[in-house]
Amino acid sequence: MPVNCSFAASERSVGATEEANHLTLNSESAILVDSRSGDVLYEKNADRAMAPASITKIVTGIIALEYGRLNDNVVVSRNAREAEGTRIFLAEGEQKRLEDLVYGLLLNSGNDAAVAIAEHIDGSVAAFSQRMNEFAASVGAHHTHFTNPSGLYEEDHITTASDMAKITAHAMKNEKFRQIVRTRVKPWEGKEWKSKLINHNKMLVSYQGANGVKNGYTTQSGFTLVASAEREGTEFIAVLMKADDDRQIYKDAIKLLDYGFKNYKTVPVLQAGAKISEGGERYRIRQNVYASIPKEDHFRVHVNGADGLIVETDSGVVREYPSVLMREQHLQIADPDRKMEKISSSGDKYQSLPEFLMLCFWRLMIFFMCWMVILLIKKKQV
Repeated sequence: MPVNCSFAASERSVGATEEANHLTLNSESAILVDSRSGDVLYEKNADRAMAPASITKIVTGIIALEYGRLNDNVVVSRNAREAEGTRIFLAEGEQKRLEDLVYGLLLNSGNDAAVAIAEHIDGSVAAFSQRMNEFAASVGAHHTHFTNPSGLYEEDHITTASDMAKITAHAMKNEKFRQIVRTRVKPWEGKEWKSKLINHNKMLVSYQGANGVKNGYTTQSGFTLVASAEREGTEFIAVLMKADDDRQIYKDAIKLLDYGFKNYKTVPVLQAGAKISEGGERYRIRQNVYASIPKEDHFRVHVNGADGLIVETDSGVVREYPSVLMREQHLQIADPDRKMEKISSSGDKYQSLPEFLMLCFWRLMIFFMCWMVILLIKKKQV
């Protein structure tokens, strides 16, 4: 997928439509975002700290894909073998390819696979958890703190719906991750268990365009779900946290995605490298810019500050995208501490007046020496 605007983009009309104002959700926290632009289309307590349960494995999975090698053989430790909760029944000492473990992690929600991945990449769950937190911060998830790779409840293992949307949007840029989370069934041959990995995400079989990503549950967190769907070039991510039951959280996801597809479309605004002018200044676009706008609207683009972009639609929806522009400066001096290199009419290069005078001096010296040599030769001949 192309690079898109970050989730730093603000949206001034969250909940502005009547339909959004009347959406009723069972889930305690929720958010709907456009995965390409980062535009927020609906939110409910989206910045409230919550226990994520197994949607944590989205982070573990994308880290495994970005930092590991899929063909690596992972040796399962006793610690992984004895992981609590949902398992894919790995045996101690069993060797599995990292790719297979990521499938077991994201389809069957294997906590033993999560621990095996963590230990393979960083040597311990604690060290891997630190990597998870660094990764979360790197994608703008600043209200998140992980203490394990599986999502088993711990008091300080927390995130927010908004942060999980940012993490998921990043993960969905990885084609291998997308391939895994949309897989419904995969054969599994383990040392202790030969069967099929079955994706626990029910949206894949019940919702048109669904292509990911992960569900979760613990007693303390309630039901959690991150759902993604794409239709006609528009892709939305819905995050729902702490629903009362499994049936209700899927209803909430359908409500959010239906609202998104009914009312919004993703439009390409500007491509990376494109140039725009405003107020006598010229700018170059740093990255591909997308916007989520009302379906029947057209849009206009304006420069915002030194490096930001504003997209405004016919109905008054305004999107802001900071840090996507670069002002073009036509400087004659590339280095402020160094004069521009010049070329003399004879083809010799010089950088400054002192250097030019020195060059002239040495030329005169050479000419003088040659003249003296000629005089000496003539004197001897006489």
